[in-house]
Amino acid sequence: MAQMGMLRKLWLTRLAKPAGERVLYRHVLQSSPRRILEVGVGTLGRTERLLETAAASLAAADIHYVGLDRFESRPPTDPPGVSLKQAHQRLHAKARVQLVPGNVDSALARACNHLGVFDMVVISAANDERHLSRSWFFLQRLTTAQSAVFVESAQGVWNALPKAKIDDLAARTVLQRAG
Repeated sequence: MAQMGMLRKLWLTRLAKPAGERVLYRHVLQSSPRRILEVGVGTLGRTERLLETAAASLAAADIHYVGLDRFESRPPTDPPGVSLKQAHQRLHAKARVQLVPGNVDSALARACNHLGVFDMVVISAANDERHLSRSWFFLQRLTTAQSAVFVESAQGVWNALPKAKIDDLAARTVLQRAG
């Protein structure tokens, strides 16, 4: 468990840029999630700050972080990101880290049965909407009513998504597949 000073907490929750992410850091400080799933890790800045904030109340060995991203298969039209190797190098000391490469739907389909339930799920706006819409069925299985699920809008605002909405999106996914 790393010590986080009052000034650092204040900066993360009130002054950090982008401002939309502050809600994530406030949630982590209030709830101390042990299991965090991030869908779309990007450049890892947000990820490192999330894990730093979680480590303020938990030891790194007690934090289980799973990151889903395209990593090297990211097309040139996607926002910038890091390689799988870089992500491992930068995150391995901050938590028990599991990184799953690929599109969100295929990565979740491969790993869902082995992941368990998460306390916090962070879904980046950088994800391809087609792949994300096919992943709600899997995300439904990884969350409970107590899980905090945050979805980033195109404007960079993070909104909490209630379990009932996830269940509704999962049901629509199943209906679309059924035809």
